[in-house]
Amino acid sequence: MSGVDHLHELLGLPAVDFQHATKETPVQAADAAAWRISVDPYDDECEMTWEEAFQAFVTAVDPAGVRALIIGQWGESYEETSSYPIDLVIAAADRLTSLEAVFVGDITPEQNEISWIEQSDVTALLTAFPGLLELGVRGGTDLVFSATKHERLRSLTIETGGLPVGVIRGILDSELPALERLDLWLGVSAYGGDADVADLAPLLSGSRFPRLHHLGLRNSEVQNEIAAAVAGAPVVAQLRTLDLSHGTLGDEGAAALLDGQPLTHLERLDLHHHFMTEPMERRITQALETHGMQVDVSEREEPWGGRGAEGRYTAISE
Repeated sequence: MSGVDHLHELLGLPAVDFQHATKETPVQAADAAAWRISVDPYDDECEMTWEEAFQAFVTAVDPAGVRALIIGQWGESYEETSSYPIDLVIAAADRLTSLEAVFVGDITPEQNEISWIEQSDVTALLTAFPGLLELGVRGGTDLVFSATKHERLRSLTIETGGLPVGVIRGILDSELPALERLDLWLGVSAYGGDADVADLAPLLSGSRFPRLHHLGLRNSEVQNEIAAAVAGAPVVAQLRTLDLSHGTLGDEGAAALLDGQPLTHLERLDLHHHFMTEPMERRITQALETHGMQVDVSEREEPWGGRGAEGRYTAISE
């Protein structure tokens, strides 16, 4: 499964693993890193729980200075939900007074497959931290995003092998007036991705998030249908970057993009991991790059078993 790796940064800060297994004082200042706290339930040399690791962290690092926090493996994440680490972080909200970014579930396939990560209601973090600017989540199983109001959130990323339609509806029913970046990995129906293009209509209308300038609708098994909907969507006029990568996009979807509204105002169009033919790759790049756009058509894939459109697959599912 490509495309799923540990975060390298969050909030523009380098990701740094908190070394809870040692008693060494962290080298970085509290506000100079995106701190990743993770425990390995199968490491016999470290029997610390995530709670113990988190308590060690807020003891060793000035919690009032922490700006970005990455919640990594919290134990057997295929059994215990993310409410366990989330509740601990929320309980420390009176000490994490500068927190501006949280990512929940920075877990790689070697630790746990993306569709096996047990999530929970992540909007509890938005309620507890009104100053949050960025929120990211990996894993869609039991994920809940309740309709909420948050004045400052600028970036929301949901990475899944299958995104439940209830999460999409919760996001689109939320009041997020500062939202500038929205990245949704829609996934496949076999892993809980039960939304269809019609469920995206409020988003594509451009009326929900007036400050949105980056939109990612990625990793979908209906990427052609999404491309066709985007081609005529009012929201595109306000975007600077559009990401339709990691999915099953073929010549049909690419042609719809070219035949739809002008895209030449975009700075970047990302279509990597696709099923376009080489002539269509050339056509779309020549049509758009002449206007100064960056167009990524890398990672042309071949359908499984020579089955044509039925053999297309998303980059990330299990």
